[in-house]
Amino acid sequence: MSRLFAWLCAITCAVALTVACSAPPQKEIDRAQQAVDAARAAGAEQYAPESFAEATTALQQSHEAVNQRDYRLALSRAVDASDRAQEAGRAAADNKARARSQSEAAVSAVNASVNHLHARLKVAEEVRVPSRELAPARATIKQAESALQKARALLAAENYATATQTVSALDAQIRSETRVLEAAITLRTARRPARKR
Repeated sequence: MSRLFAWLCAITCAVALTVACSAPPQKEIDRAQQAVDAARAAGAEQYAPESFAEATTALQQSHEAVNQRDYRLALSRAVDASDRAQEAGRAAADNKARARSQSEAAVSAVNASVNHLHARLKVAEEVRVPSRELAPARATIKQAESALQKARALLAAENYATATQTVSALDAQIRSETRVLEAAITLRTARRPARKR
């Protein structure tokens, strides 16, 4: 009885395998397409480009295998596409969160530098540093505030890479102008006559 049962199981498996490989694996291809679409929606094209490209390539290969009536290969590539797309979606979520954190930190750092430059500009005005010497610092502050406004809008639109680029180039310029002001303040205060008691 057990030999007959084993024989029937073997025949059933062989028939199932033959049937499975005699028709396009449409369900698996559809599942892979959904996974690719979900990865794209998660930002995988930008934040996990390699994994996403591998997923779309595998899906394309699955379609090509169907056209060549190689349904076993089509099934294999569709499953592979689905797995790679899910991996791309997870990687995109992680990389996007990291990019957001880095972008917010860059915007915050430049904002702090601008505030510091503002404070030093006030001191420079109080000690009567000539206006022409303050002009570059004022221009830098104006430029930086405009860039910060743009960067915040980009952050709100989840365009983290561009937001970071918008402010990162300014940081060195702001620090440079701050050093120039510090030197002007030091020079000006050193020249001031001591007050009589």
